[in-house]
Amino acid sequence: MTVLDGKKVSNEIKDEIAVVVQKMKAKGEGIPHLAAVIVGEDGASLTYVGSKVRACARVGFDSTLIRLADDITEQALLETIAGLNNNDAIDGFIVQLPLPKHIDTQKILLAVDPKKDVDGFHPENFGKLALDMETFIPATPFGIMELIKRYNIETSGKHTVVIGRSHIVGRPISILMSRKGNPGDSTVTLTHSRTKNLSEITKTADIIISALGIPEFLTSDMVKEGVVIIDVGITRVPDLDHPKGYVIKGDVAYQGLMAKASYMTPVPGGVGPMTIAMLLQNTLLARQRRGAL
Repeated sequence: MTVLDGKKVSNEIKDEIAVVVQKMKAKGEGIPHLAAVIVGEDGASLTYVGSKVRACARVGFDSTLIRLADDITEQALLETIAGLNNNDAIDGFIVQLPLPKHIDTQKILLAVDPKKDVDGFHPENFGKLALDMETFIPATPFGIMELIKRYNIETSGKHTVVIGRSHIVGRPISILMSRKGNPGDSTVTLTHSRTKNLSEITKTADIIISALGIPEFLTSDMVKEGVVIIDVGITRVPDLDHPKGYVIKGDVAYQGLMAKASYMTPVPGGVGPMTIAMLLQNTLLARQRRGAL
């Protein structure tokens, strides 16, 4: 089995981006600037945003972190977003999810300027993705596609089973894997919590992309020999024997599947690092599309 090393590939992508940024600096061009808005004190979100800020520093981007109290009003958050939309110094920005329950997430995402929506969550960008137009691809599906491409995994004519139908991963990756091109040209089955006889479907899959969020859900008896497995799941599972008090588990029972899979992503170190790398890639694209200022 070949491990799909997202950490290694993401570092390669960051190095490539850093070279581009150095050339931009040498020409006297403005360098990409990514902003992140985080509401509240969610530990996982703070860790994730912190890694994004460090990644920006590594590739030479400017970055801005806006931390807001969890009791901020929806109107105040909308005003913050409007300010970022109108700030010419910012090329792209993200609003870290999840948001507090008193805030309408869809209203917030709709307020983001699609030209600065480097998360690729705005309906305009999602619609362009579905129509195969130039747009921002959501960072996690973008990372999955790049990982598949760089490991030269054949997707044309293959049966891809996607587990999970979220707007962030499941639906966009099902579109990307079915579109014309490489990677792509795959026959896709999108499965979810209401799918009957799921294991009968996964046993026919050449490629499985799981974004379910249930630790070690996919087991060896659910797949065929030689399957390619992309594990998007990342769940904190309590473990009192671990120094942190928890361990990170993916959707896949990794050890049990090593003998059957031809390629598989680890958790952590697979899709996660790719997500951050492709967020940087989207920010660079945003900068380039705006032109040199």
